[in-house]
Amino acid sequence: MDYRAALRDRSGVGEFTHQLAAALLRAFPSLELSIFSSSWKDRLQRSPDLDGAHAIDRRVPVALLNFAWHRLGWPAAETITGERFDVAHSMHPLILPSQSAAPVVTIYDLNFLTHPEWARAEIRRDYPSLARDHAHRAARIVTISEFSAGEIVRHLGVPRDRVAVCTPGAPDWRPRTGTPREGYILFFGTLGPRKNVGGLLDAYEVLVGPAKSGHYGLGRQVPRLVLAGRATAESRPWLDRIERPPLKGRVQHLGYVDPATREALYAGARVLVQPSFEEGFGMPVVEAMAIGVPVVAANRGALPEVLGDAGLLVDPARPSEIAAAIDRLLTDEAFAAGCAARGVARAREFSWERTARRVYDAYHDACASA
Repeated sequence: MDYRAALRDRSGVGEFTHQLAAALLRAFPSLELSIFSSSWKDRLQRSPDLDGAHAIDRRVPVALLNFAWHRLGWPAAETITGERFDVAHSMHPLILPSQSAAPVVTIYDLNFLTHPEWARAEIRRDYPSLARDHAHRAARIVTISEFSAGEIVRHLGVPRDRVAVCTPGAPDWRPRTGTPREGYILFFGTLGPRKNVGGLLDAYEVLVGPAKSGHYGLGRQVPRLVLAGRATAESRPWLDRIERPPLKGRVQHLGYVDPATREALYAGARVLVQPSFEEGFGMPVVEAMAIGVPVVAANRGALPEVLGDAGLLVDPARPSEIAAAIDRLLTDEAFAAGCAARGVARAREFSWERTARRVYDAYHDACASA
């Protein structure tokens, strides 16, 4: 398994990679799992939940190895590790080269095809031109939602029976009791273009501005907005904006949040808002539901599939609709409590053990068909 995505910040792909590796080891003690890492300066740090995995760490720059793998199909997994494998699992859409292992790729979404303007670096350079060919060469494709599976079949022309839907699991957190009165509105995710942070800030300005109709314009009664996630080159205008009125002093940017402190961050929130233009899954929604935080999510991508009836779905292109949904969860305590309770129950449907078993089945199917 290519573990490089989890080498540093475990957000999104990195978290999925780490949790999947740990779940495979728990569910299948006899599995011989090798986790591969490569970087010029960052070394693979073992954690107790990865005991049992064989760690392979090479001092090769990430960008250099990606170029060689993507464009040259070299070096093979066997060459760079000195070992042999039954399966070579890439945690992104392009095959990890191997001499004899069954190739498995992971495709979380197809934003790099449908919205190339959101992509950067190797993703923008390599994925759009190579993904279709690699998807057809892969023995199996692992994806994280029925929405993404449909996109893969439609855009890449892959037979549906070669796509395994392996939804991420919920964290093993105890649901909180009650809602913190001094809690905040929480956004969790990397501050990239598809996350619609600008639309969220527009919605928050509606809430804190002068009252015009309904419950809008709650002013100082509106909880602060917390943006939790790594900044990107595209996020500068949003970070500048929160330093000016009317957002100054009301919006806080935390930056990247370490996995060890995420439970406490969610526990202090009154509402999670996930207004993304598109998500292949939406792990913050499951994390919020697991702890009992009501959710406002966009009605696009996989978010309706994940949230179900455990929160409110909104049009992400309409800030007033986002604001109205946040307002309802802040002011209608009975409704918010019902959403939270349904969310806790729904989160139990997402299990890392089930994820691991579906991926393990995909490995067997890949070996049988390779």
